[in-house]
Amino acid sequence: MKEQEEKSVLSVMRHSAEHVLMQAMKKVFGEDKIIMAMGPSTDEGFYFDFDSPEGFEISEENFGTIEAEMRKIKEMNQKFERREISINDARKLFKENQYKQEWLDEIEETGQKATVYANVDKEGNEVFVDLCKGPHVDSTSQIGEFKLLSIAGAYWRGDEKNKMLTRIYGTTFKTKKELEQYLEMQEVAKESDHRKLGKELKLFVFSDLVGKGLPLWTERGATVRRELERFIVDEEIKRGYLHVYTPDLASLNLYRTSGHYPYYKDTMYAPIKIDEEEFMLRPMTCPHHFALYQSEIRSYKQLPMRIAELAKLYRYEKSGELTGLMRVRSFCLADAHIICTQEQAEQEIKGALDLIEFAASVLGFKANVDYRYRLSLGDRENEKKYYKDDKAWDDAEEVLRSVLSEQKVDSYEAKDEAAFYGPKIDIQMKNVAGKEDTAFTVQYDFVMPKRFNLKYVDKDTQEKEPVVIHRSSIGAIERVMAFLIERYKGAFPTWLSPEQVALVPIGEDNHAYADKLEKELKEAGIRVLNDKRDEMMQGKIRDAQEMKIPYMLILGKREEEQGNVSIRFRDRKENVVMKFEEFKDKLLQNIKNRKLELDL
Repeated sequence: MKEQEEKSVLSVMRHSAEHVLMQAMKKVFGEDKIIMAMGPSTDEGFYFDFDSPEGFEISEENFGTIEAEMRKIKEMNQKFERREISINDARKLFKENQYKQEWLDEIEETGQKATVYANVDKEGNEVFVDLCKGPHVDSTSQIGEFKLLSIAGAYWRGDEKNKMLTRIYGTTFKTKKELEQYLEMQEVAKESDHRKLGKELKLFVFSDLVGKGLPLWTERGATVRRELERFIVDEEIKRGYLHVYTPDLASLNLYRTSGHYPYYKDTMYAPIKIDEEEFMLRPMTCPHHFALYQSEIRSYKQLPMRIAELAKLYRYEKSGELTGLMRVRSFCLADAHIICTQEQAEQEIKGALDLIEFAASVLGFKANVDYRYRLSLGDRENEKKYYKDDKAWDDAEEVLRSVLSEQKVDSYEAKDEAAFYGPKIDIQMKNVAGKEDTAFTVQYDFVMPKRFNLKYVDKDTQEKEPVVIHRSSIGAIERVMAFLIERYKGAFPTWLSPEQVALVPIGEDNHAYADKLEKELKEAGIRVLNDKRDEMMQGKIRDAQEMKIPYMLILGKREEEQGNVSIRFRDRKENVVMKFEEFKDKLLQNIKNRKLELDL
């Protein structure tokens, strides 16, 4: 609760700082040069979107001047005053601003009055005003320690069909020390950014010709994701999951039945019409799995039935929201749907969380350090967004709370974060910049069994309705790859590394020995790069280290005569000499045990 209160205070402070930014920019560049669009607070700070006359541009070189004016406004201790005015008065106030007029159209539809906030100086003069719901701090002196961070283009309201505006990002904290710590973390994050490292390490690329948000995996990146896929499929099968394949395409009627269409219409791709039928690229897997369940009569003896799939999914994300592998338009989800009795639900949720915690630990993520749990609740008053059944919501939330109370992982509750068909436990993972994103999910669903008329025959021969537990064990492969690249700065554990060993023959005379070792390592299932380029040994070592290959075997005449290898580890300078067979055996154990360290 304290953390939520802290976030709320920061949010108000940041929103207020954004108003000061707008006021400062109008003062520095002139009223006619800055046409205000929108500017909310965010988890990281705030941003301000604005339009301007053709030919007028702002760059980060202007930030010093803008910040100086913001400091003046802060020192003036101007009051933030809230006022309710009529829609007509608001239209007159912002008559030259098409963006504010569009906001006013929406406010007018609700039948409400417009709310503005004015900045008032010590003499009582109104020096700045903006259309805003608030809330704000009492005065500009309370906006904290701030810093402008970057400038970018942004479509109006995130829609690429709209005009491109200019966006300035900034942040503010209560103290100078907190701000400095944040800025330092951002510098570290830049070096660990998976988009930067993904390009440098040749793991994945994007092509405008192929399409925005559609990653193309190189042979190196494909190797890493293949290891992830093999790991999670094998582990799930061990735990009683039934791995299946279902189509990437389905009839639109499937999603009408589930309720996803038109509910999620804006994030789905448009229907494809074939032979008078409408089909759609699937945005989720659950309806397909329900169709599998319905393919025959099910007995209570078959429950719980855990249907799993590495499913390719397609969702339309606005171009302004696409972020490397973290947010894409095509992704592969380690998905599953557990169909069980109501009495089995709690134990199945525990089992799903146990799998998630196990998988996270194998990947090197630590509970209460890298991730925590969020109980995502619905808003009972919002019947448009959430299925109306208060008792079902109460029961489902109670089951999830009961499970969370037994976990050793920190958790908190968040209202209005549930899906329309039930509450969920979200595993919130921190990235290198400290920002949280949902990595994995476990959800209690009491709606889909009704929509699809799912039944099982109980021991009394009566048909009964099951419940469904949706869960993603390692989430979207793309997103977990982004987390892993940033977590390890591209230097993956040996079992995940695209190449596990680089062979570095000192000269051409040593190529035959390198070829022999390459053959033996590959036969053992070890991934090898045999570097026989006409380059100096130090250059080959440097290149292997830049590609983050765990082990480099330096091969010369002495090593060949003695059957040895001189091992250079990725993370240290000294070499270790070892018999080749001993190295191979120890390396295989490291890979088999999925060790996070390079020690042999």
